Amino acid sequence: MTNSPAIVCLGEPLIEFNRPKEGDGRTWLQGFGGDSQNVAIAAARQGTTTGYLTSVGQDWMGDAFLELWKSEGVDASRVTRHPSAPTGVSFVTHSAAGHKFDYLRKNSAASLMTPETLAADYIAGAKFFHLSAIGQAISESARQTCDAAIAAARKAGVKVSYDTNLRLRLWDLDVARKVIDATIACCDVALPSLDDSQQLTGMQEPDAIADYYLKLGAPLVALKMGPEGALVASAQDRFRLSAHRVEAVDATGAGDTFDGAFLARLLAGDDPETAGRYANVAAALSTTGYGAVAPMPLRAEVLKALSRA
Repeated sequence: MTNSPAIVCLGEPLIEFNRPKEGDGRTWLQGFGGDSQNVAIAAARQGTTTGYLTSVGQDWMGDAFLELWKSEGVDASRVTRHPSAPTGVSFVTHSAAGHKFDYLRKNSAASLMTPETLAADYIAGAKFFHLSAIGQAISESARQTCDAAIAAARKAGVKVSYDTNLRLRLWDLDVARKVIDATIACCDVALPSLDDSQQLTGMQEPDAIADYYLKLGAPLVALKMGPEGALVASAQDRFRLSAHRVEAVDATGAGDTFDGAFLARLLAGDDPETAGRYANVAAALSTTGYGAVAPMPLRAEVLKALSRA
């Protein structure tokens, strides 16, 4: 069996340019984004071994990601570099309505991933395999790669976690709904957010949304509700978790931080309610600075905040 980290994530990393609300409108903070790679870093900062599967360009952005993953302890030994396609870019702006994403990602290196190049043995050696709907939406070949990765995980008995992260500029809502529902049906941990789920299911109430995903086949659902906290549900139990109050400035990476922290604590042996409380605090702390990655808390910071809660 391949010597794999505990959590293996797959998807598209994005060099992030974040424009602070209080800035002059022309100054951008360069950081790192891409939901699945955010999850890998968030989990690593909680003390879990993580690895990433993707492709980056032969550009300064690809170099920066490899340096980032090395510094964060995220295994990038199976990351490939495309000879001509670029690494993707995201721009984050802020308004009273929240944060907004714009992208330069068409034909990015990650979007050109194919099942033939998938490191299935690497996935098979993990305890959790994590992906999101964005990885499925960026291209047809990326979607096929995600399907192959899920199949490899299930064949090896590796648990699959899945974030329904919805980006309607990447695909049609009806297509997204079909693909996401089918993926939920074969995952072990579903990590939807409330606003995405309301669009995907047509339902408004958190309990109804949790029931919907449980009935599709996910044994455990952690519904992220932003300032309203989270709802963790299984067929046996259900817990409504209040949000941890902070002075939030940027929620760009909050959901991904929740995902990584939640998976890390499940792997550490926490029950779902305890893992959810921990992840809730980690996600809140991640909103106290700009960027998806930079404000993500370390385990000591989360424990300190929990002790005061």
